[in-house]
Amino acid sequence: MKKNVSLLLIAFLSFGSLMAQDSFDPDELLKEARTLIFDKKYQEGRKIAFRALEKYPDYADILILVGRSYAWEGKNDSASIYLERAIIASPTYSDGYSAYLDNLMWAGDYDQADEVLAKAKSNFNEELPDNLKYKESRLYYFRESYDEAYEIAEELFEKDYNQEGLLGYMNNLQRLRRTNAVGVTYDYDNFNGAISPWNTFSFYGRTRTKLTGSLIARVTQSSRFDSQGTLFELDAYPSLGEKAYAYINIGGSGASFFPKFRFGTSIYFNLNKAWELEGGYRYLGFTEATHIITGSLGKYVGNWWLNLRANVIPYDGKVSTSANFQARYYFKTAEDFFSIQLSSGVSPDEENRDQSQLLNSYRARLGYQQLISPRFLISAYTGYSKDEISSDNFRNDLNFTLGLEYRF
Repeated sequence: MKKNVSLLLIAFLSFGSLMAQDSFDPDELLKEARTLIFDKKYQEGRKIAFRALEKYPDYADILILVGRSYAWEGKNDSASIYLERAIIASPTYSDGYSAYLDNLMWAGDYDQADEVLAKAKSNFNEELPDNLKYKESRLYYFRESYDEAYEIAEELFEKDYNQEGLLGYMNNLQRLRRTNAVGVTYDYDNFNGAISPWNTFSFYGRTRTKLTGSLIARVTQSSRFDSQGTLFELDAYPSLGEKAYAYINIGGSGASFFPKFRFGTSIYFNLNKAWELEGGYRYLGFTEATHIITGSLGKYVGNWWLNLRANVIPYDGKVSTSANFQARYYFKTAEDFFSIQLSSGVSPDEENRDQSQLLNSYRARLGYQQLISPRFLISAYTGYSKDEISSDNFRNDLNFTLGLEYRF
């Protein structure tokens, strides 16, 4: 009798052990695998994920996690196997398509990405979720169809779609999609009777080439100090890949109040978390040459773009510094915004003025820009500055700027 009871007890414990092994929680395994994979322990994390997939082969989140882990390692073919299984297992789960499209775009397989996107449209009855619309925009971007990419991104921005760096992405698209335009700006500076007002007109034309990116030719005509002067400039914004681009400026003038020769260059880096970093150099050849080392750090926060610039200006064995803070609040598009600017010191923002004439300067400026139709853009700015001419001589400047651009 005792022997029978012992056998029954052993059998019960064995059955309980087997049941415990069969009823393990796949959600817990997913958490464990995700923690390891996000810590870049890809193989260890996949071992746990594979255990869950043995019993739950259609668990889409685990399939997606395994696929993304392979993609992050650059093993795009292996990633595609599991991501294909994920969308078959859950044909109306957008995360699977999102991960699959990421993998294919990273691999440069845009034709296959088109097929996956078409499958998603079919399964979602042509109404893609917002995260997949964003991927569609990115696919247009990689194919250099910038107008189509921007149109989708603009729609998402209007809907307040929460995508990190969306506003910065739209601004980058604007830089790339701008083709042909002509424009004019008018600046009026009033010095409260200290000197006669300045009147400045700038005329520019813009196009785009693959080599230079946006290419802008500008002629600035100004009347100052009872004389006239003309400044000629050329700007280029060549692309340095998806995450970076450059700025190059060259110009010159025969007028005393414009630089005889000027040159500027910067490199802009688009970082994670919607940050932008820039470093550059400016040369202004007035009576004495001015060298300016400049750098800025920008951040997109919701509809805001915030930027802090610092400038270092060596002269006569000394070094002066200046700073500029600028904030923009964007409305419907990446071209409609309100801006505020606060500056101190001599900076590249006053590139058309003889830096050697100023010891210091304090400025505040407000502005507004709007695209009033697909072809016309208007802008208006006003600002006040207090310029230090000498230790006991300050000059007040009230400035107004109006701009109009026509696109074709």
